[in-house]
Amino acid sequence: MRYPQHVAIIMDGNGRWAQARGLPRTVGHRRGLDAVHQAVRAAGELRIPYLTLFAFSSENWRRPPQEVGELMGLLKLFIRRDLADLHREGVRVKVIGARDNLASDIRCLLEEAENLTRDNRATTLIIAFNYGSREEIARASRRVAEKVARGEARPEDVTPEFLADHMDTAGIPDPDLIIRTSGELRLSNFLLWQSAYSEFVFLPCFWPDFDRKAFEDALHQYGARDRRYGGLSREIAS
Repeated sequence: MRYPQHVAIIMDGNGRWAQARGLPRTVGHRRGLDAVHQAVRAAGELRIPYLTLFAFSSENWRRPPQEVGELMGLLKLFIRRDLADLHREGVRVKVIGARDNLASDIRCLLEEAENLTRDNRATTLIIAFNYGSREEIARASRRVAEKVARGEARPEDVTPEFLADHMDTAGIPDPDLIIRTSGELRLSNFLLWQSAYSEFVFLPCFWPDFDRKAFEDALHQYGARDRRYGGLSREIAS
């Protein structure tokens, strides 16, 4: 089967998973962390070079403070408990998203994860944390505008490739496949620029129920697609 090089996942439905069972939403987030472990492990075993997980969006600050605090605590737990294992398994960690408004201890943990694993060459795990795609595009545009203002680039130099080199994801291939759990059918401000030619698979299961079988089902759906990039299908072209 043809596997994608880069899979991105919108991990949705933790709170609804918990509410459906009469449990606090925070329990769903904690169970969702188990699904993260399964996804990272499966990506490594299936030799998928890049895996992006949408962990915390720039819009998630609108949630109740207790829930935001729980999500921040889970990030700390994930890094402190699992970073050594990820490093041992050759996983490189990269974090995308804004960091200016994060607490200093969170920023330090993110930098620690990146610095420790920067030379690893197995799976690259991209964590989208405090991430919003429109904000990312605006940041990249400001960087480009500043270069033009300083005379380091000309307006005619600003091509799609040039702008992409100033995104948070510079140097990372665009996702071939984007998976979203929970049955919702939208991107929610996730990788808008990078998803121009991505394939989408929307799964009805909530994120805590996402397992190796759900991952492989999504990969099989992807493998059956004919990716044309604006050209002809393989059958017509031949």
